Amino acid sequence: MLNVTLIAVGKLKERYLTDACAEYEKRLGAYCRLRVVEVDEHRLPQNPSEAQIRAGIEAEGREILSRIPAGSYLIPLCIEGKQLTSEEFSQTLDRAAVDGKSSIALLIGGSYGLWEELKKKGDLRLSMSRMTFPHQLARVMVLEQLCLIWKAWIWNSVTRRWML
Repeated sequence: MLNVTLIAVGKLKERYLTDACAEYEKRLGAYCRLRVVEVDEHRLPQNPSEAQIRAGIEAEGREILSRIPAGSYLIPLCIEGKQLTSEEFSQTLDRAAVDGKSSIALLIGGSYGLWEELKKKGDLRLSMSRMTFPHQLARVMVLEQLCLIWKAWIWNSVTRRWML
C-alpha cells in the first residue's frame, strides 16, 4: 500500500473545508496510508515587505522540508507547475510506484506560495489550474483527485485503463 503525505501550510478554519477533507481522508483510508500534516503559517505584519515575505516563505519551507518522509516522490504544488489531466496524474503516480517509490509527498504552500528550494527538489511541479484558488481549497482538490485516481485503479486493476 502506497504511503501518501500531504503537507500543507496553515490550518483549515472553515467547517465546509474540514468536513470535505475529513470525508476524502476517510475514503482514501481504503486505498493508501494517508497522513495530512499541517505546518504553521509564518506570521507577517499587516503590510509585509518583500524581504519579510521571502523570510516567511523560507521559514514555512524549512518546516515542510523537515516533515517530508525520506525517499518520497515529491510533488510541490505551484502556479508555474505542470497542469495534468486526472488520467495523466494517475499515470504519474503509477509510474512512481512502479519505479520503486513507496511514498509520495504533496506540498501545498501558504498565502504567498511555496519556498523555491522545495520546488527545485520536486520530482513533479504540479499546478491544479491556471486559475487562482485559496490554498485551503487546494487541499480538498488534491484529496479529491487522489480519491478519484484510486477508485479508477481499483475498478480497472486488470486492464490499467483509465475509465470513469
